[in-house]
Amino acid sequence: MAVLAEFELWLFLAGLGIFLFGMHMMEESIRVLSGAAFKSLIRRYTGTRPKAILSGMVSTAILQSSSAVSLMVLAFIGAGIMNLVQAIAVMMGAKIGTTATAWIVAVFGFQFNIDTFSLPLIGIGGLGIILLAKSPKYVNVSRFLVAFGFLFMGLDYMKSSVDQISELIDPSVFAGYGILVFALVGLIMTAIMQSSSATIAIVLTMLFTNVIDFQAGAAMVVGANVGTTVTVLLGSIGGTFTKKQAALGQLTFTVGTAAVTLILLPFFIWLVLDLFSFQDNLVLGLALFHTIFNVAGVLWFYPLIPALARKAEKWIPETDVKLSKYIHKTDPEIEEAGLEAFRKEIRWQLIFTINFMESVLRQGSKRGIVSYIDLEKYNGEIFEYYSRIQTSGLDEKISAPLEELLRASRNIMNSAKNIHESSGEFLMLANEDGTVHQNAHESINIRISELAKIGKKMEKITDEQYLQDVKAAVEKFFDFNETMDKQFISMCSVAVKEPAFKKVEITFLLMLNRLITQSCRMLIYGMRTLLKYEHVEQKEEG
Repeated sequence: MAVLAEFELWLFLAGLGIFLFGMHMMEESIRVLSGAAFKSLIRRYTGTRPKAILSGMVSTAILQSSSAVSLMVLAFIGAGIMNLVQAIAVMMGAKIGTTATAWIVAVFGFQFNIDTFSLPLIGIGGLGIILLAKSPKYVNVSRFLVAFGFLFMGLDYMKSSVDQISELIDPSVFAGYGILVFALVGLIMTAIMQSSSATIAIVLTMLFTNVIDFQAGAAMVVGANVGTTVTVLLGSIGGTFTKKQAALGQLTFTVGTAAVTLILLPFFIWLVLDLFSFQDNLVLGLALFHTIFNVAGVLWFYPLIPALARKAEKWIPETDVKLSKYIHKTDPEIEEAGLEAFRKEIRWQLIFTINFMESVLRQGSKRGIVSYIDLEKYNGEIFEYYSRIQTSGLDEKISAPLEELLRASRNIMNSAKNIHESSGEFLMLANEDGTVHQNAHESINIRISELAKIGKKMEKITDEQYLQDVKAAVEKFFDFNETMDKQFISMCSVAVKEPAFKKVEITFLLMLNRLITQSCRMLIYGMRTLLKYEHVEQKEEG
């Protein structure tokens, strides 16, 4: 008996491993096949709460992963593309979208003979991966077929192993455990495996083989629903306050839905088994329960989304970032001192903006990260200070450089604005796998890397020779940026001739290149003005 139990345990683990591998492969193939479509869906169609919820539902149903969609939402809200209300609504919709997996598993995994379609899918898909290797599109279609086959082959292995257990275990032994225990088991399983789909597949298998009853299975599914928030909470650690607020909003919604569902569990069970008559098909009944309580949760919390966002903002307040280094310490009525503080402040505005561009475009730079909202407030402080200097008639020696420096500040802010408004496109580009997309991403990375070096040089001018070296470096970067622009356009000219390359993708790449080229130019114009009025001080800041 011990040998049999050991053998069946490994059969179960093998089935679980194959199921998870199939799920992972399916997510990857869908992501590649769909390209930027699902990212665009989440980013663009979230103007109202119903649209945001629908976007979360559709994207999660496509991707088969609510965690992937929620992490994407964290990235978008961190970049300032999406507000907190929209983010919470999308993640709520994702909870409904993830129930599609339970339906797929319940229908195909338990209503049909798995071997009749899982083995052909694996066979056809495996041959496709080898024979169609020259076509990335068909290779990913083949990978999807193999993944779908693996998904249900793993489920079949789990069913076989649990079927043996059901012959040895009397379900009544679990009767003494409360629903909170089963919910906690579902939560822990999902947190460990990082997949509610795997947990639900195991629960459906145990329910199908009569190891657990419907009430226990329902409680475990509720716990699995909460367990998916662990991934989102981990993704928000170390992030901006907006990411933490979004994660808290999702946690509050998910835990709140779970609590109400567990309190009303007898009603939900009556609804599914008696009203909808699923007593004879408990597996499909559990899939229906999964959908019903998630839809109910969205309906309960829908009118509370704005209030939930306000609570999250109150519990995790925005950090008051004051970026100004000089102007808040200098009286603008002393015009010469005010002009010098203004010049130095715009130099720091340039450095902060370059760091912001690094954080958006290179995704991983940790140096001096500020948000776009911080830069907007900072720009407002700078303009307010400019207005205070302008309160009285100024000498030409003050007014002329003051106006030029203000134009430099506007160029710097416009550069940040352009990058901020297209940060979603840069996120999409970073996740694309095609050679042209990777080359495009590398081109942008190289330019940002060189721009960061210039920004570092401008932080502190120590002597006249260094000043001349920085001026030369700026002009060299100007030429470099123009050369990279021409090379990028040439690369797109070659790619557009390929039949498989979509024309819309070329437009997408060309617009991104134009934006990064123009943003670099505006920063260069700002640098030139700053360097024009830069002078070496014997006692420069320490």
